Order: sequence, then structure tokens, then C-alpha cells
Amino acid sequence: MNQTNVMELGGHAAARSNSERKEIDVRNPGAQFEPDWVENVRVNLSAAERRIATLSGRRTVKKAWQAAWLLKAISFMDLTTLAGDDTEGRVRRLCAKAKQPVRTDVLHDLGIDELGVTVGAVCVYHAFVETAVDALKGTNIQVAAVSTGFPAGHAPFETRIQEIEASVKAGATEIDIVVSRRHVLTANWRALYEEVKAFREACGEAHLKSIIATGELGSITKVGKASMVCMMAGADFIKTSTGMESVNATLPVSLVMMRMIRDYHQRTGYKVGFKPAGGISNAKTALQYIALLKEELGDDWLTPKLFRFGASRLLGDIERQLEHFATGRYSAANRHPMG
Repeated sequence: MNQTNVMELGGHAAARSNSERKEIDVRNPGAQFEPDWVENVRVNLSAAERRIATLSGRRTVKKAWQAAWLLKAISFMDLTTLAGDDTEGRVRRLCAKAKQPVRTDVLHDLGIDELGVTVGAVCVYHAFVETAVDALKGTNIQVAAVSTGFPAGHAPFETRIQEIEASVKAGATEIDIVVSRRHVLTANWRALYEEVKAFREACGEAHLKSIIATGELGSITKVGKASMVCMMAGADFIKTSTGMESVNATLPVSLVMMRMIRDYHQRTGYKVGFKPAGGISNAKTALQYIALLKEELGDDWLTPKLFRFGASRLLGDIERQLEHFATGRYSAANRHPMG
């Protein structure tokens, strides 16, 4: 195989100029609430679906290029465990997988032992933040905590603020918050803005990822409006779903959110990240999301600072695809355990 291609593409973000990296690192400070920005959002669902229908036919990558993009996809992952039976042992095993997401023999066969592939972050409940921080000590892998009454967001406001502060104190560098869907459903955009702004202030230096639960908002236009309000309030990322709704991330919804990000960047000059979550479980789908991101937002967003997948099952399929590329054979899923 062409080792050079894989290593060059897998390290794509590292090849940026210093000025580009500096711009990416500037956090979104938010903006004053602008009702006109929200009211002027219009979304044509049929047009969005037609746009997505053309994607797979126009954007495909093969062979070494595909392997390189799959390695890149791993760096975009928030490796997640949010189960009722989570334990410290499970979280430590997940962190071990985060540090070594691809089996060493597969990396050797690909000729990229020294590439240092890791996921972007590990995402856990508050109770396991300190465990994850300890397990990931000495790495650049972020620790994300779901917060604010995840996944429904119905806890008292003061409790949600305290939960954010407690997770930041415990060492979380990213906070995935859930917005109050009732504010979106009733079009109370000012209330949504004030809520997310308060959450951003409680985060301090930790980055805020706003989950808008797109599958529960009733219309694609409200998805666009909620996305814009969260960015105005200072969100560092907007995220599709908790992963626990009946409908989670979809490509048409993601297209709308990406265009809101593009609009916000054009208005303010600040870049906001995007995180699709829930239902992205195979490598082919992940590549479609990356292609869409590249087309809609450009190469600047092809970095873990501005793009993440909320996923766990996805990693297993990507690892299988990489092994197939290296050996010509597909292996059983149990050869790629999560920990």
C-alpha cells in the first residue's frame, strides 16, 4: 500500500499554517441576541434532501485515500459510554481504547505505527469524569461530561448550573449540555439564549457543546433557528442529538446545521464546531458526513477542534475496514473490542 498517502492525509490538519491554526483556536465569544437573525432563518426540507441525495454519487474515496480518511475519522470521535451500568472499570477500558483505537498489528500492517492515532475525546457522565481524567493523564485526549440533566434537561436550572461547575472542577475540558426543548417548541428564543449563555459562563475555560435534540423539535426550521440561537449565546459546538432520541443525527439535519454555522461565521468571523451524534455506526456513513462537512464548511473544519462524531459502535467498523485494507480480509467484530 502507499504508506506516504495514508500518513500525509491522516496528518492533514497538522499541515496547516500557523495563522490558520491560530484562527481556529479563537473561541466563539457569542453575540448579542438578534431576533432578526432567528426570524430570518428559512429552511426548505425538500431541497436539503435533494442536496443529500447527490452526495454519495459525487463523493467517494477508495483504497489508500479511504484508509487515510478513516484514520482521520477516528481523530474526530468522542468515544462515549452513557449507560446505566457504567463502572469505573468500563470507563478505564474505554479510555485505554481511546489511547489505542486501532490494534497494533493493523497499524503495523498499514505501516503507520508511529502516526499516534487517538480519538478526540472520551465522553462520560459526571460521576466518571475523575476516572477518565486519571486514565487519560499524559495524553491530548479531551474529557467531555454530559450535563444539565442529560438527556431530557428537566432538572432545576440551579442544579444544571451546579452540575456543569462540578464537572469542570473534576477536570472535564468539554461539557455537552442539553437545551430545554420547550423553549424551542414554544419559539421562546430569548429564553433559550439566556439559558445557553448561563451554561457557557458556568463552563469557564471548558468548551460548551450544545445538544439541540433535533429529532424532538418538530420542524427542520426550528433546528436552524435553535442552532443560530445557541451560537449567539456562545456555544463552541452545536450537536444534533443526545443519541437517545428516537431520531438522532441525519444528513439533511446536519446540512442545515452546517449552513447555520457558515452563516454565523460570515456574520461574526467566529468558527463554531459541529457534532453529529447517534446512529452513526458504520464507516461509509462517517465518510459521507466528512465529505458533507468539507463541501459546506471547508478544510478549516476538518480538525477535532471543530468537528466530532458522537459514537462508540462506529470505531469497531472503522477498525474492521482498516484491517481489510491492510490484509484483504474482513474479521469478526469481536476482534475489535471497545476495551
